[in-house]
Amino acid sequence: MIAACGDRAGSAPYAVPGARGERITVEVLNATARAGRARAATRLLRRAGIDVVALGNAPAPTPDLDSTRIVVRRGSTARAERVRRALGVGTIMVERDSTRLLDVSVLLGADFAPRLDFHP
Repeated sequence: MIAACGDRAGSAPYAVPGARGERITVEVLNATARAGRARAATRLLRRAGIDVVALGNAPAPTPDLDSTRIVVRRGSTARAERVRRALGVGTIMVERDSTRLLDVSVLLGADFAPRLDFHP
């Protein structure tokens, strides 16, 4: 049965986290009034081999952001730079928080315009 499946290397729509370098864990939060941005950003990041462990809306007191913020929680800023390249936007900030079990938090702003292929 396994032989019938063949080799599927390279056929997966998303890269395996850590396969293209260091594994990065990220949370993606939509800080705008436009629905669906966190989901779109998650797809982009996962295609780039970045492990998105949580997504949703930013906490209520967060105002609508004009620009995307990529916040380093632990590790080097190189991780945030890789996230910024995958999204195509964002300002990197360092706000260390050892209580969060992730490397980077992404607060999506109005400058993030999803560029995904259409699918049903």
